[in-house]
Amino acid sequence: MTDAGSAAPVRIERDGDVAVLVLDRPPLNLFDESVFAGFEAAVADLVALTAPGRPDRARAVLLEARGKVVSAGVDVTAFRDIAEGPDPGQRGTALWARLLRTAQTLEDLPVPTVFAAHGLTLTAAFELALACDVLLAAERASFGLVEIVVGLTPSIGGPQRLAERAGPARAKELVFTGERYPAAVLERWDVVNRVLPDEGFAEAAREYAHRVAAGPTLAHAATKRLVTTAVRHGVRAADEITPQVSGPLFDTADLRGAVASFLDDGPGKATYSGR
Repeated sequence: MTDAGSAAPVRIERDGDVAVLVLDRPPLNLFDESVFAGFEAAVADLVALTAPGRPDRARAVLLEARGKVVSAGVDVTAFRDIAEGPDPGQRGTALWARLLRTAQTLEDLPVPTVFAAHGLTLTAAFELALACDVLLAAERASFGLVEIVVGLTPSIGGPQRLAERAGPARAKELVFTGERYPAAVLERWDVVNRVLPDEGFAEAAREYAHRVAAGPTLAHAATKRLVTTAVRHGVRAADEITPQVSGPLFDTADLRGAVASFLDDGPGKATYSGR
């Protein structure tokens, strides 16, 4: 696992119960092979860090970037090297398969994941943001999938996850135009969860991540599974698995402790602590 003292462009830092995945490749946080590989390794580390039963388990994940922008996109030389090399179609297919696995692994983590966008967030970074549970944006933040400028479509899961959040027409509009959209617009489209003031944004995002980390992690994992099932397979499919997903929560120290506190201390005074 990378650490805060590493010069790696992608690293994991710990802030109590929150694992913070940091993108730090100045000046523009462009995605190249080092960043692709860094996210791949960091997300694999997060699987271990968020594993149930781990004593020092991270109970939430926050993704943030350093510098003036979140990311100005992909270093296009990476695409040139594929397009001008041998077997470009095969190599392109392999690249997207690899990066999609990273996005899916991030999406499937068994704890809440929060993406903090403080500024411009383009292409790969935006697609990874869409794989997170909650997308927070500063007022000055803007977003875009601008792959049309190099003859591509976003292929790290962005279009389909936009369609889940905003509907197919909005997803196609955003990709077809290649425009940059302000945070306020994407909040109206249900792509961004919350727009927060620029002043103090980083601290507010950390506070939000800590708030969800303080909740019932095992129940959060159940919520993620039920919501994903409903969106992708229908409400009745989620109904079908609800007893098997939610029933075992009664056999956890999380629930027993929370119920005891509620009964002893009363509504509004109960305290929760768990895994």
